[in-house]
Amino acid sequence: MRMGLTVKLSILLACIGILSSGITGYFSYSANQALLVKEAEGNLLTSTELLSQRLSSLLSDIDADALTLAEMPSSAQVASLGSLPGAKPHLAGVFATVMRLHPQYSQVRLISRQHHGIEVIRFDRDGQRMVEVDGLLLQEKGHFPYVFETLQLKPGQVYLAPITVNHERGAHSADGTPTLRVATPVAGKDGVVQGVVVINVDLKRFLEQLEADLPQGHQLYLANQWGDFLVHPEPAMAFGFDKGRRILIQDSFADTQRLLSRQEPSILINGLDAPTRAEGKIMAFVRKPFGLKGDDQFVVLGLSRPLEDVLGSGRSLGRSIIQMVLVFSVLAVVLAVLFSRALTRPLQMLSHAARSFQTEHMHDVALPIARKDEIGVLARGFDLMRRELKSHMEMMSRNQQELRHLADHDSLTDLPNRRQFFRQMQRSISGVADSGEQLAVLFLDLDDFKKINDDMGHSVGDEVLIVVARRLRGAVRSGDLVARLGGDEFVVLIQGEDIAAAAKAVVNKILTALADPITVKGHPLDIGASIGLSIYPQDGTTAEALMLHADNAMYRTKLEGRKVRAGAAPE
Repeated sequence: MRMGLTVKLSILLACIGILSSGITGYFSYSANQALLVKEAEGNLLTSTELLSQRLSSLLSDIDADALTLAEMPSSAQVASLGSLPGAKPHLAGVFATVMRLHPQYSQVRLISRQHHGIEVIRFDRDGQRMVEVDGLLLQEKGHFPYVFETLQLKPGQVYLAPITVNHERGAHSADGTPTLRVATPVAGKDGVVQGVVVINVDLKRFLEQLEADLPQGHQLYLANQWGDFLVHPEPAMAFGFDKGRRILIQDSFADTQRLLSRQEPSILINGLDAPTRAEGKIMAFVRKPFGLKGDDQFVVLGLSRPLEDVLGSGRSLGRSIIQMVLVFSVLAVVLAVLFSRALTRPLQMLSHAARSFQTEHMHDVALPIARKDEIGVLARGFDLMRRELKSHMEMMSRNQQELRHLADHDSLTDLPNRRQFFRQMQRSISGVADSGEQLAVLFLDLDDFKKINDDMGHSVGDEVLIVVARRLRGAVRSGDLVARLGGDEFVVLIQGEDIAAAAKAVVNKILTALADPITVKGHPLDIGASIGLSIYPQDGTTAEALMLHADNAMYRTKLEGRKVRAGAAPE
């Protein structure tokens, strides 16, 4: 018995309905995967950039320690080998204290430029012990680049040696370990360089500080400017050049060649779009300057996370899509059998609507939802699925907006946080460099806030911070930026032409606003603030320099019992 046209058309229409539902589910799921991967890439790149900033912060701390030791008056005297009696033991005690406070330091030395760079003071770390090396065990180091190149620097400059494996003779437990050397010249009052201070940093312990805040599953990569791995999830892949074979990042991840050739500052690779280049992973790499300002040295810093972790969050949506596809496929078969002839034109509309689910205009396609028959039921079902998908996407969009807001704002006061403040300050510095305007940074630290927390509890302290934030917003001008750095520290960014007068006016308003007691749970609390001020470009031309000047001024203000002080160069 031959099948009639109705049966054939019913079968054909049923197949079209099933296929349409399947295509809808496939493209919806694919779009969801792409959206998840794109969001994860952005978050991973942000994490990598934050890790780069954290690396800069840790290096700055080491630089500060080296400069502090080098700028001590007795350092130049001892390095010149002509110090007064008792100066060397006292200075050695300071070196020992610095090393004791920093477990990541494997060696701290003062090296004279005389006698071929003889070591004058030297402390080594031997396991858990700290060993002072003296007498005949002190060595000549003038032939090492970190000595003779540092001697060519001006006082106050810092030399970062390339990261290598330590093979220096007599290095105790640091022998054979990856090491970062930070050095700075030691000069007398006449400005003549007498020697260098060198701090050896155990790279493993140093990186443990970087990795402490990484989410579980994230892996860290670090390579030098030639591409040699310095840090790799597989330890055997790191420092290959020290073992007679070079293992390069560009050989493992070809896209990083664009970083090494300075074509791009950052790159993203994901295993969804490029399975062969990043199998099962999402990766972000950034290029970071490493060395003296203006030097060509840099390192490549990278993070990766499993692709499965990213796509796993979309599985519930995938199951919902499969269920909807199955339901509407069955409905399409029933309607195709019962209304094969009447379904020809409406099913074409539905098929077109299904295909449009992969585009941004899926809601612009008209559906015959006004019909009172089964075609209308099918159309309304597609419309329901479309609205549910729209609801899912809108919810994901709202979640993304909330995450972006939380990433840039303090959760307690809703003020911009440190990350947002630094980003805005860097943009403002770039803008005023062309316009000729000035910037001022106010660094505020609340007085006796710890006493409020200790005496009345953290809940009262939180209420005080909220009120202070509200008053600060009311005291500044509309174009000024108020942010909370953390704890009881706030900063204000001011921009204008007569910046000194503007800063003075804002400071007076802030002090006036904080002069009134704050009433919390029926208790009037007196709150004040110590304020440090720095001005661009007099006190610095970078965000970090301006913040450092303002911070130093605030601490001197607090020590002197004053309310406000302008920034000055750190001592």
